[in-house]
Amino acid sequence: MAVDRQSQDDQADFFNITAWDKLGDLVMQYLSKGRRVLIQGRLRQDSWEDKDTGKRQSRIEVTASDVTFLDGPSGDNSGSAAPKTTKKEEVVTEIDDKPIDLSEIPF
Repeated sequence: MAVDRQSQDDQADFFNITAWDKLGDLVMQYLSKGRRVLIQGRLRQDSWEDKDTGKRQSRIEVTASDVTFLDGPSGDNSGSAAPKTTKKEEVVTEIDDKPIDLSEIPF
């Protein structure tokens, strides 16, 4: 995945993305170069010594837990042709300051 920098020199940062199971299948089917996408997940940094040069190398990888396609397959920003794979979020309308009864927690 390429992430544009907000500077004027048109540079980008590149990240490897890993998506597993059904999420991986959807990404393989619908994601293509140039598509806008929102990815949520865990960051993981790998480092190793290059066998040829002996230099220390590193990279940052994102293990995706959620992917939202932000535009259609042709990059038209409609989003209608691509599935949304985001999880349904629950909206909390009222928050009280009552203490939590630990015996009510199921784990």
